[in-house]
Amino acid sequence: MTPPTTQQIRHTDSLVRRLTRLNLLVLAVTMLLTFGLIATAALLVARDQQAQAAEQDAQLLAHSLAPMLVFEDLAAAQSELMAFSRRGGVLAVQALRIGNRPFARWAEAEAAARVPPLMPSVMPSDLANTPAVRQMHLNSLHVWVPIKLKGEWVGGLNVQMSLQALQYTVLRMVGVAAVLIGLAILVAGRLLRRVQKLVLAPIVELSELAEQVSTSQDYSRRARVHHADEVGRLSERFNQMLKRVEISQTELNQQLQREQRAGQQFEQLAHQDSLTKLPNRLYFQSALQRHMSHSCQNALLMALMFVDLDSFKLVNDKHGHDAGDAVLCEVAARMTRVLRNGDVLCRLGGDEFGLILPEVPDEAAAEALALRLIAAIREPMVIGGHLMPIGATVGLAFCPTDEVEASQLLSAADVAMYAAKRAGKNTFRRAGRAA
Repeated sequence: MTPPTTQQIRHTDSLVRRLTRLNLLVLAVTMLLTFGLIATAALLVARDQQAQAAEQDAQLLAHSLAPMLVFEDLAAAQSELMAFSRRGGVLAVQALRIGNRPFARWAEAEAAARVPPLMPSVMPSDLANTPAVRQMHLNSLHVWVPIKLKGEWVGGLNVQMSLQALQYTVLRMVGVAAVLIGLAILVAGRLLRRVQKLVLAPIVELSELAEQVSTSQDYSRRARVHHADEVGRLSERFNQMLKRVEISQTELNQQLQREQRAGQQFEQLAHQDSLTKLPNRLYFQSALQRHMSHSCQNALLMALMFVDLDSFKLVNDKHGHDAGDAVLCEVAARMTRVLRNGDVLCRLGGDEFGLILPEVPDEAAAEALALRLIAAIREPMVIGGHLMPIGATVGLAFCPTDEVEASQLLSAADVAMYAAKRAGKNTFRRAGRAA
């Protein structure tokens, strides 16, 4: 599984998104808690109001039933109960005589079948002087009121009311309010997102700038200060930090460039002869090994010349070391003019030179070059008004024809050079053919 990119992380873990979610959560919990408390209070208030209304209706009904109860007018009482039940919500109503004797009774058919007996049959005689007694249940309300005629207690009235209509109305209101709250939260979420995006824009911009600087390593960038608040001060401090880092980075780059140039100069000095400016023995050894490996791997002919100057000691003894140094520089210049671009001429020390000829077409070409080198060196050389008796003797060896090891090839060229010395100097000899 590939790790998420920075863009994906930033998209899924946005400060604006998280703050919006947290604010919406707090807002939703607060609104729901407030709504729940208000709905509960509204339900309780509505139940209490319905209980008061039921008590008042029961008292009016008891006042109407009092003469009917005294004169035993059952038909009128039953008709009055039927009329009272039409108001809606009435489950049962019962009129009792003194001594808890039933006088008239009406009950909803379903309620009568479901809860027999529907009303308590015992009249609370000890509460005869009480205006009313209410008993609240989950889905129903029980009300008892005394029946009096001219202030004299003649009976009692039990009324059972249903609270389902009230609860349905409250639930419907709750549902409508919940939908409105949901829409309000949705609108608030969109507004919160826009407002927080606007408010947090400087922080988001600062975060994106930090990410761009981290990616591009460009410390010349600066954050924009929108307002003089906490975020604005943070942007100012961030800009100061970027400025210090930019200065440090510039100084560090300059120091690295100076060290790099110094290193290159040291490396050049370590591999260069200070007098002739030719590569020295150290460079010659690595170059010889490199070219021989290339020659052996690709089956290419490579030549190595060991060049030793003739009569150089005589120049030093007769004309001095300054003249000898001038001779060495002139010899280096003459040989360089004869060589190809890819040939490597090195000063090995004293009056000895090493010449690497990579990828020569054949041995005859290398031998011809050796003769041109000798001829170039033997041309008249005047130093300080004096003719220098300088010549050159060359030893020639080939890779991989003669040797495949650097030290052995150099030894073979050295042996060939001494053979040329014995042959009379100012000539060359090839390894393996020394006379």
